[in-house]
Amino acid sequence: MGHKIYPVIHVQNTEQAIRNTLIAKDAKCDGVFLINHAIRPEKLVQIHAEVTTKIPDWWIGINCLGWTPDDIIRRATPEMNGIWVDNAGVDERTKGIGYPSIIKDLRKKVKWEGLYFGGVAFKYQRPVEDLETACKLAKDYMDVVTTSGPGTAQEADVNKIARMHKALGDFPLAIASGITIDNIENYLDKATHFLVASGINETWDDLNPTLVRQLVNKVRNYK
Repeated sequence: MGHKIYPVIHVQNTEQAIRNTLIAKDAKCDGVFLINHAIRPEKLVQIHAEVTTKIPDWWIGINCLGWTPDDIIRRATPEMNGIWVDNAGVDERTKGIGYPSIIKDLRKKVKWEGLYFGGVAFKYQRPVEDLETACKLAKDYMDVVTTSGPGTAQEADVNKIARMHKALGDFPLAIASGITIDNIENYLDKATHFLVASGINETWDDLNPTLVRQLVNKVRNYK
């Protein structure tokens, strides 16, 4: 699997979301994720629909902060190419199926066929006691195991990513914080998907087209 680059757009309104999505598309990214910090999740779902209408046939995912995974899966539409959640509910302490199996069954029930990016060992969530076990459990319940550094815009510990990569084998692994043009090479042999905001932003709300292109070029030229 080749590397995938998804700029994360902090959505304010439809015009701003469309403008930034086009920046990512023009730079030949693999898609974008729309995320809500300043608006309600219901509004984000509406804007996502408007963006996909304006920019059809391109990969546009969503992360609805404030909703649980089942909240968004129940509202999933075919136009939601990806759904990303910060906490997929994997619990290595019990080694049981629990909440992730509910989401797995719900995906089948609603017949949503997009990619599910599930947070494991993610920022601001419960500290994981057994990282390897958590990763091995997660493989059964999501399409892309998604992790982060300790906080927003903070890079992930390289050793943590190496451990997760080893536990997952060839299974897709995404990093969703702290990726920059200067540090991405530290992860390219370990992770497959990169969800990037602060490292390529001009402001909190807007991507920097030059930085987006530079990041894409660096990844595409990696051997």
